[in-house]
Amino acid sequence: MTLLAFLIMLPLARASEEDQALKLTFNQAVQIPGRVLPAGTYWFVLANTNSALNIVQIFNSDRSMVYATILTGNAERPNPNGTEITFADRGSMQPQSIVTWFYPGETSGHEFVYSKSEEKELARVKHNTIMAAAPDKRQTQTVAVGD
Repeated sequence: MTLLAFLIMLPLARASEEDQALKLTFNQAVQIPGRVLPAGTYWFVLANTNSALNIVQIFNSDRSMVYATILTGNAERPNPNGTEITFADRGSMQPQSIVTWFYPGETSGHEFVYSKSEEKELARVKHNTIMAAAPDKRQTQTVAVGD
C-alpha cells in the first residue's frame, strides 16, 4: 500500500528571502531528525542567516512555538526552480522522512542529518523528490508526495 501525502505551500506573509521562511502544510505525519511532525502546518526557517552553519528551525503555524532546531548539511541541485523536498519512503507503517529541502530559486539547500542507523536505513529506501514551481513565492502551491 502506498502512502500519499500532500504538501501545500501557503502565502508567505511573514517570510523573507534572507531567512528562507516557508509555510508548509502536510496532510500526513512526516519524520524529521529526532521526531515525527503530525499532519499540520509548519514554518521552515533558516535560523542563522549570518553563519556558515545551516540551522533550520521548524515552528508551528503561527510561529509561536519551535518544534525542532536541526543542524543540516549542504545540498546542491543544478536548477534553482521552485521549492524542492526529497522524502525517503520508509514503508506504509512509518511516516516519510524529509531528506532535503530547497528554498525556491536557490541551488544550495539543506540536507537533514539523521543518526547513523537512520542514515543507513534512509540510504536503502526509495526517495521521492517533490517540486513545486510557481512564478511568485507568495503564491499557494500544492505538491503530491508519494507514488
